[in-house]
Amino acid sequence: MSYELGKWTRRAAITLAAGAVALGTSWAQAQTTFRVVMHSDLKIIDPVWTTAYIVRNHGYMIYDTLLSVDEKLQIKPQMVDKWEVGPDNLSYAFTLRDGLEFHDGKPVTTADVIASIKRWATRDPMGQLLMPKVKDIIAVDAKTFRVDLKEPSPLLMNAFSKPSQPIFIMPERVAKTDAFQQIKPEDAIGSGPFMFVKEEWKPGDKTVYIKNPKYKPRSEPASGMSGGKIAKVDRVEWVAMSDQQTAVNALINGEIDMIESPQHDLFPLMEKSGKVDLVNTNPWGNQYIFRFNQKHPPFDNPKIRQAMLYAFNQKDFLDAVIGDPKYYKVCKAFFMCDTPFASTKGWDDKLESNFDKAKALLKEAGYDGTPVVLMHSTDLYVLTNLAPVAKSLMERAGLKVDMQSMDWSSLVARRAKKEPPSQGGWNAFLTSSAAVDIVDPAAHAYINASCDKAWFGWACDPGMEELRAKFVSEVDPVKQKAIAEAIQVRASEIPTHIFVGQWYAPIARGKNISGNVTSPVVVFWNVEKKK
Repeated sequence: MSYELGKWTRRAAITLAAGAVALGTSWAQAQTTFRVVMHSDLKIIDPVWTTAYIVRNHGYMIYDTLLSVDEKLQIKPQMVDKWEVGPDNLSYAFTLRDGLEFHDGKPVTTADVIASIKRWATRDPMGQLLMPKVKDIIAVDAKTFRVDLKEPSPLLMNAFSKPSQPIFIMPERVAKTDAFQQIKPEDAIGSGPFMFVKEEWKPGDKTVYIKNPKYKPRSEPASGMSGGKIAKVDRVEWVAMSDQQTAVNALINGEIDMIESPQHDLFPLMEKSGKVDLVNTNPWGNQYIFRFNQKHPPFDNPKIRQAMLYAFNQKDFLDAVIGDPKYYKVCKAFFMCDTPFASTKGWDDKLESNFDKAKALLKEAGYDGTPVVLMHSTDLYVLTNLAPVAKSLMERAGLKVDMQSMDWSSLVARRAKKEPPSQGGWNAFLTSSAAVDIVDPAAHAYINASCDKAWFGWACDPGMEELRAKFVSEVDPVKQKAIAEAIQVRASEIPTHIFVGQWYAPIARGKNISGNVTSPVVVFWNVEKKK
């Protein structure tokens, strides 16, 4: 372990020395560099092409959003200065604020905004629900655009402000890239508080961002994803360091400044050192997800998927990764516990590891022994132990499981493949979502059942889509809740995924670091580093 730490330290020293020679010693000394170990290595830079959180976090570094939510999840303007709603609630006019400029020096215009909205809506589940309700999006002038709806819907403002997979505004020429094709690294140009240094991007080593000197933050204080995005450090380095013990040692020794997702069983070591603060910036928590691929056997059969609802239990998964009940919650509410749509209807008899029931369903479904290719992420500690638990429970129910191990970035790339498992595809994998992304049926990506337009796994069910359409058209909260409950009952009958436990995790940062905002996404504006 000490050898690995020493190796990383020598490499960092060489890199810093080279930078000082190239840019001048006085500059190197004056620059404030913030080094952080993120939950994953960055190998993809297009936040529309994938929903991976590491790519979303990259998006927040370099892009900006039209609207956002504060730390109370209230909708606030961001790139937008003001908006006006027509008297019939069918027309929304948005005016951009002054001073918006892309990193290449070109001003942000409504042409950029409209192209970005359309590309986002092609892939995003909420965007796919929204666009059929949109009559037109019109550029009134270079700073004002108008969205005309076919019918009143609360979906528009929620879609424009959601924290994960938001509408990141790209230059029009970049936003016209096919949404199913990745943008090029040289086109990773936004208007946000930091700029991507593509020349220093080395997957497996580090990702570098520098302060955008021309960024004009809002005047309001930073709150959640909203307010003044003030870059208080000159340079941010995402350092690839997959071994958690090595990362913790580096943090204690001051060689890095923060760990985004520290390993729970290492909390006592960090606390004992007296050099680390554990700070929970996401009080809403997260949810573990087991995702089916419905395009191929055996999970193209809903009864076989339903059998897994009976085979699984949440505690086994949570104990295997989180361990301490202080940081997890067993909960059968489909839309999370303690939320407006919380309910367990349709799920009370499930997630109890009832293997007799699971075996009976497999027999009824005519399961023929087809192996399940279960992708196993090995380099993210918050995911690593999940697949082995799933494998054990699936086998006890009677499935044959072929667990294939790979790093998270490889899993993210492979999950996009629609080929059969025998040709490089897959049957199942596990991931995690921030709670705020799945408490609303409109935003919940996993219940999108629009077949080839759905999230990876390509859930396909007209009944679910009909219920989702009713939900986003309903403005009465009481009726909305009833529809949400019908959605979760439908999900117990034709499962799109299995939710296998709520969990919570603080960030770990050095004592000289402050300013991290309360937010469902770890962001780096407002962060300060004392010398």
